[in-house]
Amino acid sequence: MNDIASSDLRNFSILGHASAGKTILCEAMLACAGDIGRMGSIAAGTTVSDYHASEHQHQISVHASLLHLGWMGRKFNLLDCPGYADFISEGLGALRVGDFALIVINAAHGLGVGTDASWDYASHFGLPKMLVINALDKPNVSFDSVLEDARTHFGKNVFPLSIPLDAGPGFSRVLDVMRNEVLTYKPGGNGKYTEAPATGELAERVQELHKQLIEYVAESDDSLMEKFFEQGILAEEEFRAGLHQAIQRQVFVPLFAVSAETNVGVARLMDFIAKYGSAPTDRAEVAARDASGISGSVPLTQPEPVMYVFKTMNEPGVGELSLFRLFAGSVHPGDELLNSARNISERLGQLYVLKGGTRTPVTELKAGDLGAVVKLRDTHTGDTLCSPKRPVVLRKVEYPAPNIHGALRLRSKGDEDKLAVGLATLHQEDPTFHYRVDDEIHQTIVSGQGEIQLQVIVERLLRRFNVAVELEEPRIAYRETIRGKGESRYRHKKQTGGAGQFAEVWLRIEPGPRDSGVNFTQSLVGTNVDRVFVPSVEKGVKSVCREGVMAGYHVTDVKIDFYDGKMHPVDSKDIAFQVAGYHAFKEAFLTALPCLLEPIYTVTVTVPEEYVGAVMGDLSSRRGHILGVDVDGHFQAVRAQVPQKELYHYSTTLRSISSGKGRHAETFSHYAEVPPDQAVKLVTEAKARKEAEANGKH
Repeated sequence: MNDIASSDLRNFSILGHASAGKTILCEAMLACAGDIGRMGSIAAGTTVSDYHASEHQHQISVHASLLHLGWMGRKFNLLDCPGYADFISEGLGALRVGDFALIVINAAHGLGVGTDASWDYASHFGLPKMLVINALDKPNVSFDSVLEDARTHFGKNVFPLSIPLDAGPGFSRVLDVMRNEVLTYKPGGNGKYTEAPATGELAERVQELHKQLIEYVAESDDSLMEKFFEQGILAEEEFRAGLHQAIQRQVFVPLFAVSAETNVGVARLMDFIAKYGSAPTDRAEVAARDASGISGSVPLTQPEPVMYVFKTMNEPGVGELSLFRLFAGSVHPGDELLNSARNISERLGQLYVLKGGTRTPVTELKAGDLGAVVKLRDTHTGDTLCSPKRPVVLRKVEYPAPNIHGALRLRSKGDEDKLAVGLATLHQEDPTFHYRVDDEIHQTIVSGQGEIQLQVIVERLLRRFNVAVELEEPRIAYRETIRGKGESRYRHKKQTGGAGQFAEVWLRIEPGPRDSGVNFTQSLVGTNVDRVFVPSVEKGVKSVCREGVMAGYHVTDVKIDFYDGKMHPVDSKDIAFQVAGYHAFKEAFLTALPCLLEPIYTVTVTVPEEYVGAVMGDLSSRRGHILGVDVDGHFQAVRAQVPQKELYHYSTTLRSISSGKGRHAETFSHYAEVPPDQAVKLVTEAKARKEAEANGKH
């Protein structure tokens, strides 16, 4: 299979909303190809592509799994992608290296937000699409209504190439539009079928569809359109070439009816992919920048190798495995390549082709193929490896910003170094996972695309790095500020056996504009205070601003004017003015109508229309301010501003109230005043915390 020509490769991502049946569709394809004797199940944890511990534990796909099989003289490289938005980085990486997208829709559930997202992401990468309506063996399914919904969503050029004749339990017969035949699938899940010509009403239906199909094909090419008008028909060869071209130009989107679980309709889908699916030769150039940063492209036929690492993962017993697509040239174990993103040399170790967790060593991979290599020294997801003779950098995937945050608490002291290594490694493997140590709230904050993703991160830290952590609610970085003016004249006087300390500081404070920080100025006149002590006063003021006055949070949006004071010729010194500045500011702050501010986030929730009311009600209950509702494709996007405090675990709630069909994104917007009742509670909690800390020290 590795001597195959680029034109005979079929690299594609299998995407869709969660629970669409993508993994079982992959199982059905492997069964059709004879690669597995019988199909596995997700519940039993026996599928080829869901082989990681976290996938068995959660019974969902977490990784994009690379599989390969042979069909009709072609090599299929399938990338089974997770449906949950938590693991969107996997799907984006897979789309970056695929030549088309196979989007799966569950007939029983209909289109979800994830269906639209898959389509949009594939469009972003300029990829042709094919649609599969799956699970047609389930009760109360309506192929026609899902087809109509798909056409409403994605355009009238969505066209059924197979139609179920007995959808529901016992589904086994498919009307094949291309062949004008009825296919009857044998029980047992091996994908085998018998063919019979369509007759009667079915024949008429197929003929009508066939006519429409020829029109779509003719529309894709001006010369074919002319022939079609002249002759009213297209020759078989013209039709086939035109069909392939129509898919590439995305003027035609084929749709197939299947039941992956019972392996009905899958073999004909595979036939179509083998004959008409996109090959690397259809996208024979990839955009790149040369060593000078000048934009250009790399042709598939270029002899010098260029490969893009789309995924990095750690495999038990093997170590780090880098999954890549070879966009040009050929590679072999031992080749010296340049990591052009980091300007370092990398020697390739053993090369593999993958079938889930099964690795098969190979001695060569050629342009257009997908594979994996072990133990690269310093190459990560998104890096380009190429010939040192012709250095280029391929465009990296742009990943979405995190929209959910949690805090990690170590169960055992002394594991800090192991935790740091684990977090750095996991970020390199999944670029949508971020972490930082926040010195203000004294927590390690982890951020990602969803709660399941963060839970999986916690599990991996324990399983791979032996670091036990708890995921807890992040503390909120509240702020303290003032609403009025304040003044203080504070004298610091300390007399001990030796030299004393003396300083008197007169301060005026007033509110500053929002987000202006702490603005310290001096307007001293005369000789009451030597200007050498101004930095000392500022240091004291800034110190209390970091500590907080009311509840231990940073002070912000305050203008401070050091306008007068007194000093002593002997006892005035730096430390005395620091202490006086510190206490003068505290006194003035407490007289200037102090208040607390909280971070407000802009939240955009995308859901089908029927869930808009429930989403708005829930956001309002979280002290949210609704900004508006916009149309986002075929869904509604509810925009609101919500305090950060109210957003912990929000994605779980959203999943519940939208039957798993909603998604959300959140970005920091601004700070706003905390309601008085909440502020009192926060100040009380802060005092109790301080007393507990003080008692703990004594």
